[in-house]
Amino acid sequence: MQAEGTGIGDPVSEPGVSAFEVIFRQYYAQVARLIARVVRDHGRAEELAVEVFWKLSRNPGAQGERVGGWLYRTAVRTGLYELRRQGRRDRFAHLLHRDDQPADPEQLTATAETRRQVRAVLAAMKPGQAELVLLRAEGLSYEDLAVALRLSPASVGTLLSRAHQAFRKEYIQRYGER
Repeated sequence: MQAEGTGIGDPVSEPGVSAFEVIFRQYYAQVARLIARVVRDHGRAEELAVEVFWKLSRNPGAQGERVGGWLYRTAVRTGLYELRRQGRRDRFAHLLHRDDQPADPEQLTATAETRRQVRAVLAAMKPGQAELVLLRAEGLSYEDLAVALRLSPASVGTLLSRAHQAFRKEYIQRYGER
């Protein structure tokens, strides 16, 4: 059986070994090491290196003489994308109220029940009052509430107080004192 070249400096492949496998063997460690330098997590870098080779397998046009350059460029981009993804996850993790520790099942059940109760109370309220309570809970200032709900800035405090009282009254009526 005649050996075939791969187009990457034309190393001769072993009989029965695909060109892709030769490329993988030649570049995998370098690609994983490059990504690890970017993301500073060797295990995650190995996973991302596999994704880079998966992309290569889906892009036959990249499997030519310049496959090494394509792999390195894709590895760097993949590593940088992972850093951005981690940054976004870290920035928004507090919004989801999740930490890295698994939550207590009892706590999860209680939280889900509280959320269900709050949603039921908000659904029973007048829409304008429910909007006020929700938007204020999201951190909008009185001025922002006035603009968002087309209210007089002078009346926001009074309307918000009434909305909170309506929420409390409905909650106590349905679920009792907390």
